[in-house]
Amino acid sequence: MNRPHDVPTDRQRTTRMLVVEDEPLIALGLEEVLIDAGFAISGVVGKLDQALALIEGGTCDAAIVDANLAGVNASPLAVSLAARGLPYIVMSGYSSDQLRGEYPRAVFLSKPCRPELLLETLNALLLRGQN
Repeated sequence: MNRPHDVPTDRQRTTRMLVVEDEPLIALGLEEVLIDAGFAISGVVGKLDQALALIEGGTCDAAIVDANLAGVNASPLAVSLAARGLPYIVMSGYSSDQLRGEYPRAVFLSKPCRPELLLETLNALLLRGQN
């Protein structure tokens, strides 16, 4: 995906991303997009308890979270991320209107999501968090 002019920024090189997705192919795709863009990966997990452990362990700087992990609501992740001031994106097949109450401070992207839109949204979110 990287083209010669797609040089990762310092922010991308130093941001440790957590991917929380229960569908292995989607998780792999997200991981590849993030690595190609220059991000570090702190973990790729598909279960709520695994994700909470990584967040609480301080191993990530930002996250991409599926709202539904094999039938389990992932909103406790939003609480944990927000408590630490960590930016996150919720990716879901559900609409943002359906999820807004459970993820009040989230940025939403619908599945499937174009890699360019994901990276644009993530970079804007990270830039906003630095201000």
